[in-house]
Amino acid sequence: MARIAGVNLPKDKRIEVGLTAIYGIGPSISKTILQGLSINLDTKVKDLTEDEIAKLREIIGKVATEGDLRRKVGLDLKRLQDIGSYRGFRHRKKLPSRGQRTKTNARTRRGKKIAVAGKKIATK
Repeated sequence: MARIAGVNLPKDKRIEVGLTAIYGIGPSISKTILQGLSINLDTKVKDLTEDEIAKLREIIGKVATEGDLRRKVGLDLKRLQDIGSYRGFRHRKKLPSRGQRTKTNARTRRGKKIAVAGKKIATK
């Protein structure tokens, strides 16, 4: 089992897809890294040699991934909130921050709507 950047890669997937399990590495960066190391994109993770895994660790060590990247993103959001920017305010209120409408279609960000029943007036 290949463990790179503190993440166990899924052993039955192609290496191109398996690298995307690491936070901060998407399909395009994965493809670029593998082509730079001249590793076949269709190779399964379990079929990699120790030498190839060592090369991958070395290259991925230079890219911001996992904990460092999560910390950076969190600090960026905190900075936006501290300076009082519009985007920071939207993040603090847990609303969409990129101009989407909120009257409808913001359920993922705003949460599930809870129906409140109207009060019945007691008759005498």
